[in-house]
Amino acid sequence: MSAGLFDVAVIGGGVVGCAVLRELSRYRLRLVLLERRSDLAEGVSKGNSGVIHAGFNVRPGSLKARTNAAGLRAIYGLASALGVPHKKTGKLVVAFDEDGRRHLEALRSQGERNGTPGLDIVDAAAIRNLEPEVRGAWALFSSWTGVISPYEFTIALAENAWRNGAEVRLESGVTAADCRPDRFILETPAGPVSARWVVNCAGLQADEVAGLAGPADFRIRPFKGEYLVLDKAAGDLLRMPVYPVPPRDESSLGIHLTPTTEGPVLLGPSGETAEDKDDARSTRGIMDRLKAEAFRLVPALGRIPVIHAYAGSRPKLDGLATADGPADFLVAESRRHPRWINLGGIESPGLTAAPALAEHVAGLIGAREDLRPREGFEPGLPGRPRFARLDDADRAARAAADPDWGEMVCRCEHVSRAEVREAVGNPFGARSMDAIKRRTRCGMGRCQGGFCTPRIIGILQAEGLKPEDITKKGGSSRLVFGRIKP
Repeated sequence: MSAGLFDVAVIGGGVVGCAVLRELSRYRLRLVLLERRSDLAEGVSKGNSGVIHAGFNVRPGSLKARTNAAGLRAIYGLASALGVPHKKTGKLVVAFDEDGRRHLEALRSQGERNGTPGLDIVDAAAIRNLEPEVRGAWALFSSWTGVISPYEFTIALAENAWRNGAEVRLESGVTAADCRPDRFILETPAGPVSARWVVNCAGLQADEVAGLAGPADFRIRPFKGEYLVLDKAAGDLLRMPVYPVPPRDESSLGIHLTPTTEGPVLLGPSGETAEDKDDARSTRGIMDRLKAEAFRLVPALGRIPVIHAYAGSRPKLDGLATADGPADFLVAESRRHPRWINLGGIESPGLTAAPALAEHVAGLIGAREDLRPREGFEPGLPGRPRFARLDDADRAARAAADPDWGEMVCRCEHVSRAEVREAVGNPFGARSMDAIKRRTRCGMGRCQGGFCTPRIIGILQAEGLKPEDITKKGGSSRLVFGRIKP
C-alpha cells in the first residue's frame, strides 16, 4: 500500500466507481479507490436485476438518456474484453389491453428519440414465437437489451484498473475530509489518504460523503426493491427479460422477470421508499406480490421452486423529480471545492451507463488538466476458465494436471477447488464467503451453500485463516462462534 499524494481518489467500489477507476487508469495518474465494505459490489451493484438497458425508458435529452445510449454501445464489447458473463437476449414489455398498447407506442417513440436501436411493437402471436410461455396481447420488443452479471462486471473493472496501476483499498470508508487549496486529505480507518481530485461514487451514501466537504447540495432517498430467485430450471422456460407496462408515476419499471446469465430467473424488484439505507429484509407480503404479478406474465414459472430472496435499494435523488419524470443523474463538480466531483442518484440505468459515466468524469478532469495516455494500457483481462463451461476433455486434462480441478466444492454450480483457491487469492484480499460467492457462484445454487460452505471454510483455513475470523460479508458477520469439541 503506497503513501504520498494521489492524483485521484475514487470513493465507492460499486460498478460506477470501478468504471471510473478503470477509465482513469488509461492515463498516467496515481489512482486509489476507497471502499468502506470488505469487498467490491457490496451495495447497490449487487442488489439489482443485471439488465443491460437499451434506453427507451429514459427522458430524451437527459444525462440518463445520453449515457444509457453511449453505455449500450460500449458495454457488450467491454464485457467481452473483461471476460464477464453476459448475453444479448432481447426484451419484451408486455401489455394486456389497448391502453397498455398506447403506452408501448409512447415508449417506442421515446426510444426512437433517444436513438435506441431495434424496437418493434409485436402482437400475441409474435410474443408466443419469441417466448412461448409469456402471456399478453401486445409487447414492445427490444432486440438490444441483454443481461450481465453485475457483481462480476464490477470486480472485473476494478481488476483491470489494478492491472493498469490503480490501487484498491477495502474496509477504507472515508470518515472525514480536510479540503485544502491543493489537495484533499481523506480520513479512513487505515489512515489518511491525500489526493488532488476526489470522485464521489458512494451510491446510497453519496450525499453523506458529499457532506464531509461541506453542506451537500443533494439528498439520497433509498428506494427498496425485493427479489425472489427461481431455480435454474426456470431458464428453460424464459430466455429474455419480460416486463409489464411500467407504472404511470415512472417510479420504477414494474415487477419483472429477468433470466440471469447462469439460468436462475429473478422476480422483482418491488418498489417502496425505505427509511434505512441498509434495509435488506425480505417480507412475506412483498414476496407474495412478486409471485402473483410475475406469474401473470409467465404462468408456467409458478411450478419452479424459489431458492432465494434478497433486497437492494436504489439511490434516488430526493425532491429533484420534475413534471417530465424522475430526477436525472447528478454528475457535477462541487461549487465549494473545485476538483471534488459528486455523482448522485445513479439508479437504473446506471449499470448500463457506467462506462459512459466514467468517460464523462474523465472529461471533467481532462477539461482542467492534461491527461496523458498511459503507455501499455491493457484494456482486458486474461481468460478465467469455469469448470461448469468446459467440455469433458478439457475438464479431464485440467484434473490430470491439477487434482484441485477434479474436486467439486459446489455441486449445484459445478465449482472446483481450483476455482475457489483462485478466488481466495484475488488481488484485493477479499476473503469473506460472499466475496468467494461473487467470484465463483459457490452458494448460489439450489442448496444455497449447504454443500459448499464447510468445504470453503476448510479451504480458507488451509490458506491461513482462523475459523473465528471467517465471515459472511466482513465486519461482525462471523460464521463460527466457538468449538463444540476440543
